[in-house]
Amino acid sequence: MTSPFPDGFLWGASTAAYQIEGAAAEGGRGPSIWDTFAATPGKVKNGDTGAVACDHYHRWREDFAIAADIGLNAYRLSVSWSRLQPAGRGDLNPAAVAFYREQLADLRAKGIRSAVTLYHWDLPQPLEDEGGWPERAVAECFGDYARRTAQALGDLVDEWIPINEAWCAAFLGYHSGVHAPGRQDRTAALRAAHHLNVAHGLAAAAVREHAPGRVGSAVILTDIEAASDRPEDVAAARLADGGGNRLFLDPLFRGAYPEDMLAHFAPTGAFAAVRPGDMELIAQPLDFVGVNHYHRFVVEADPGDDHLGNRALPPQHAVTGFGWEIHPESLRRVLTRLSAEYTGLPVYITESGASFEDAVAADGSVDDADRVDYLEGYMRAAGRAIEDGVDLRGYFVWSLLDNFEWAEGYSKRFGLVRVDYETQRRTLKRSAHWYREVIASNGAALA
Repeated sequence: MTSPFPDGFLWGASTAAYQIEGAAAEGGRGPSIWDTFAATPGKVKNGDTGAVACDHYHRWREDFAIAADIGLNAYRLSVSWSRLQPAGRGDLNPAAVAFYREQLADLRAKGIRSAVTLYHWDLPQPLEDEGGWPERAVAECFGDYARRTAQALGDLVDEWIPINEAWCAAFLGYHSGVHAPGRQDRTAALRAAHHLNVAHGLAAAAVREHAPGRVGSAVILTDIEAASDRPEDVAAARLADGGGNRLFLDPLFRGAYPEDMLAHFAPTGAFAAVRPGDMELIAQPLDFVGVNHYHRFVVEADPGDDHLGNRALPPQHAVTGFGWEIHPESLRRVLTRLSAEYTGLPVYITESGASFEDAVAADGSVDDADRVDYLEGYMRAAGRAIEDGVDLRGYFVWSLLDNFEWAEGYSKRFGLVRVDYETQRRTLKRSAHWYREVIASNGAALA
């Protein structure tokens, strides 16, 4: 069997601090916007919170041993801003620094490369109280936090990612309000988007100055198609792509916001937040680009939608437990588009995975054949993208562990490893055993 995946390919898995750590009031950690949001009745399914989550704070050694057993040669984690810098300003919390240094040293001892995300949505609540991401001061605070964290952890980190999925943080947090902090203000969301972009630039520059690791990004890219060749549907798809993809890709790689987005959102006045020099700051040189991918949307024009003038049609193929369409070719499409239109940088798939029901058998095993099928399809699509010329260097499955799935609480399971939240028992699912074989063959097992 031959494999399209190059030697040294990173086979990893990803997690995020608030989704797995728990220990919300331990070790000097302060409240984040997700603590506040989850504690607000009606915001998270079943009233779930991340207060305990997977108890990874106390069980990380077991979890890292599992990662090594699966054969991962890379692991993407996020460090918690509200644990490292509880007020969002000032000196770092020594207990948090020690916690993350111990983790990173253990990964290195196991031969597992570390990819550290500085922000995976856990904004310290004091900064939200001052206005949150719609305010430029928060981006400036983030730059300082990045500098301090790079100085404290940099000798142990291989790859750095400043911000995870700025689109989600801006638009789910400040426009639809389905994520923390739960605000519903489009202008605030657009200002937040710009300041998240600025924060990325500030952090990338700070990390490059103070740490030896490679610096990249983690953008969520959605494959968007027009429902027909009618001009209004084509225009609607273009706007949807602009608001979901180009609003973040263009500043990163072209140093400017798309002209059609500036025109479309001009009535909001949100882009008055752009200051001289911002676009050069955002377009910092990077060492790689990370792609998170979950969706294909087929959209048609909807004059009643006052945001981007479109609506998504029902999925045309099988769906995951989240109702997201399973369409592996979409991963290949976003990867080839990124490389053809934006950058020749090395690419990593920094998140790709699916939630399913995951029935537990009488013997305690979990035969998640649907997840195996999903990952096999998407990994083969990644292999085809390499054959198309994409410089793809790694694939990080979302996620190593079942975890707190944001507004869905614990009702959705993405993990290669099942977590029994009552007992905290870990069980490797069939997908974990399957992934071990894929890794051992460097992808040849997918052929």
